[in-house]
Amino acid sequence: MKKDSLQAFEIQRFSNGEKKIINDLLSVEEPLGIKIQWREKLYDISVTMRTPGQDEPLAVGFLFTEGIIQSYKEVLNIHNNPEDSSLVVEIDPQLNWEIQKLQRNFYTTSSCGVCGKASIDAVKTACPVVVPQKKWKVKSSFLLGLPQKLRDAQKSFDFSGGIHASALFNLDAELIDIKEDVGRHNALDKLIGAQFMNHKIPLFNEVLILSGRGSFELVQKAAMAGIRFIACVGAPSSLAVELAEEYDITLIGFLKTDRFNIYSGFDRVDFS
Repeated sequence: MKKDSLQAFEIQRFSNGEKKIINDLLSVEEPLGIKIQWREKLYDISVTMRTPGQDEPLAVGFLFTEGIIQSYKEVLNIHNNPEDSSLVVEIDPQLNWEIQKLQRNFYTTSSCGVCGKASIDAVKTACPVVVPQKKWKVKSSFLLGLPQKLRDAQKSFDFSGGIHASALFNLDAELIDIKEDVGRHNALDKLIGAQFMNHKIPLFNEVLILSGRGSFELVQKAAMAGIRFIACVGAPSSLAVELAEEYDITLIGFLKTDRFNIYSGFDRVDFS
């Protein structure tokens, strides 16, 4: 846990009829600009509000899950730009890009206003992953054990109670990695970015668990990484279910220690 991921505030707490002045730890939220340096030019790609720490995996994961880069070999260098709190990702100049098209498309594919079949078609166009035909299953007991394992691994949540988590588990229910951030999409970009930088993509044989709800953009990012099993502690959205069905992704919602709902990919859960 990075020291700069938490900040202490003096607050007043009212409990059981008594007021106290205490120090409370909150998750830090600060802006991070993501820029691309390509052929000696600098391009603004995004500004995201994130919890400091794991900024390089966040930036790289974002560029990958948005379809801007396909391989970590395309990244030559990553450095901080202290002038404007941004991270600059230097891309191989030999790549041929339509930079203006990427900048225009980014706003539409990442904004909250995206909806409908056009969004799913855009993801299908950008996602190069070919899914193996062989399917595996996980037992219901496997799923019911994940919420507590996720909670046990959420270190920053222990202090602030106000941070999201994305975690990867293998098929033996062992934790592979976990990332936390005030932004749900940032936590997932950090997680996927770390795997991407270690050349572990695609993630065909891992289970992703999300601490909150399952939105379209999270399923989109998971699909780009080859993830085919997503379990959400909260509710999925309608468009998330539609995208999961399009990509044959198993999508679990309302995952608790005693129950869950399956919204798509029913055949990957074993109830025997």
